[in-house]
Amino acid sequence: MCGIFAYLNYQVPRTRKEVFDTLVKGLQRLEYRGYDSAGIAVDSPGKTTNKDANSNICLIKKKGKVKALDEALYNGDSMDLQEELETHFGIAHTRWATHGEPSPINSHPHRSDKNNEFVVIHNGIITNYKELKKYLNSKGYKFESETDTEVIPKLIKYVYDNREKEHLSFSTLVERVIQQLEGAFALVFKSSHFPGEAVATRRGSPLLIGVRSQFELPSEHIPIQYNSARIQEGVQERNSRNKTDSVVEQQEVVGGKAVEYYFASDASAIIEHTNKVIYLEDDDIAAVIKGNLSLHRMNRQTGDSPSRAIQTLQMELQQIMKGNFEAFMQKEIFEQPESVVNTMRGRISFDGSKVILGGLKDHLKEIKRCRRLIMIGCGTSFHAAVATRQILEELTELPVMVELASDFLDRYTPVFRDDVCFFISQSGETADTLMALRYCKDRGALTVGITNTVGSSISRETDCGVHINAGPEIGVASTKAYTSQFVAIIMFGLMMSEDRISMQKRREEIIIGLKDLPDMIKKVLELDGKIKGIAQELYQQKSLLVMGRGFNYATCLEGALKIKEITYMHSEGILAGELKHGPLALIDKDMPVIMVIMRDACYTKCQNALQQVTARQGRPILICSEDDPETIKYAYQTIGLPHTVDCLQGVLSVIPLQLMSFHLAVLRGFDVDCPRNLAKSVTVE
Repeated sequence: MCGIFAYLNYQVPRTRKEVFDTLVKGLQRLEYRGYDSAGIAVDSPGKTTNKDANSNICLIKKKGKVKALDEALYNGDSMDLQEELETHFGIAHTRWATHGEPSPINSHPHRSDKNNEFVVIHNGIITNYKELKKYLNSKGYKFESETDTEVIPKLIKYVYDNREKEHLSFSTLVERVIQQLEGAFALVFKSSHFPGEAVATRRGSPLLIGVRSQFELPSEHIPIQYNSARIQEGVQERNSRNKTDSVVEQQEVVGGKAVEYYFASDASAIIEHTNKVIYLEDDDIAAVIKGNLSLHRMNRQTGDSPSRAIQTLQMELQQIMKGNFEAFMQKEIFEQPESVVNTMRGRISFDGSKVILGGLKDHLKEIKRCRRLIMIGCGTSFHAAVATRQILEELTELPVMVELASDFLDRYTPVFRDDVCFFISQSGETADTLMALRYCKDRGALTVGITNTVGSSISRETDCGVHINAGPEIGVASTKAYTSQFVAIIMFGLMMSEDRISMQKRREEIIIGLKDLPDMIKKVLELDGKIKGIAQELYQQKSLLVMGRGFNYATCLEGALKIKEITYMHSEGILAGELKHGPLALIDKDMPVIMVIMRDACYTKCQNALQQVTARQGRPILICSEDDPETIKYAYQTIGLPHTVDCLQGVLSVIPLQLMSFHLAVLRGFDVDCPRNLAKSVTVE
């Protein structure tokens, strides 16, 4: 949930100011993930790594935004900002508090001792830190923070101090340390004993390395060794590692000299520097020594000789810039006409009513033989599964279970070899969903990933998958990823039902609906001004109810979640059929109620719920069909939407609630993209 960024320049002269600017900008690209403090570790002034084998390390850490850290870097005259560093390694971090309150002392990087001999930045949680801390305390090591992370630099110093006469490389020290760690982590280490060297590793938390050559090299390649062997051909690597149907260029690696490396927890921090990246996998250890990057692997099995290929990111810098919008979330809401097109692009033949998901086609026969579909996700991804469950059951004629990943794991849910389990995650790194994936794999089920991030843990570890192609999503509150997940799952249902004669008419109307969907989304976005006006009436309220049923029940859950996430208002998504079983007690003239009532199979039942609300002096704000006077006459306010096929209506009806949450947050004076206490990629349990 935190943000890792590190930068190493080898034989590429950079001033200290350029190094600082690179580190700070990298952190700023990660601000959307959510954080409460930030820090960096660099070599002390006048002690560059190519001059002094025992150079000192300087730590600068601040509570609050990266801006505060940036200001601290340039305060005072102790730093010669124009000092040129031919080779230097700096690490930086944004922290989201788990152990210990936000404070400079709890911020990363954490250090081994007062001399900063070893420093580390960490994403994840060390579950056995109490036992390690107790042991290190008994050996005389003193702790200064409340964090779980601090045991890591203390432990590596303990191993270094007790190595006797044994010569240990930096990567060997790290390997011995991580053998003692339990939990999830992505780690980047820096040490004054190994100047100019970097070591990084991961287990259960994302980490990637960007590579940029300053001089022209054959095929722009960099030397990388893996277990004393060269990285293998990219095509073979793509087939074995990248299980989605997204195309990623991968190449064989050759030699070079002057080079820069970027270590990050997210590609958005790297893309402005290079589009050549290596995704580390669990138990990989990457080390940079004298500009050469080598990879080796923990717990290597007999006959195991995996490789890592350099991949070419398809992301572009302008995709992660706000442009003319007030916030990334607003930009991403308005990108949905394009993002749903990108999800469907090349996968649907609107003329021939054919749907092909390339990442699933080799497993389609096996999927059709299954007895049950299990859809697993968290938060918004869970809601995408709820939204599409009904149409999946209809098209596949299979039972469909929809599970929250954390609850699924708590129950030790029975999973069988003839189940097909879907794991839905925007980042592809969601910890609970990833653990559920491993649980299902251990039980022999076929696993399918639905993610928005090529190279993510879920996309690599599933048997097959679908990349939703929504593009980078920076706002913490997910918007376009939800609608793209929605569309991707419906396309799966269409592919499954292609050979069923009884389903052809239904399939045809859905495919026509998908063709018209982008234009309909544009019409809904034209209602932004009206929705802002309604938000101006609601923004001082303390609570809000959102009601619907059938295909629009998930809309209510997702809309209420968006309002909670960024406005901090209490909001609740309620199944309209449950209104009289408790929630009706909340209804009066002062309780704001938003109701989603569309012309579908639940229309009459939703009308009954509307009557119950108005009979108790409720003043409902209705999201309904624009040509529905029977419903509109009972409304306090209306948001009229174009009508589409029932199973796609949820894509349109959720957008007013996304816009509503955005305007409410702005009116209440909150940071829309970085809501308090939340992070974009939830990589802890």
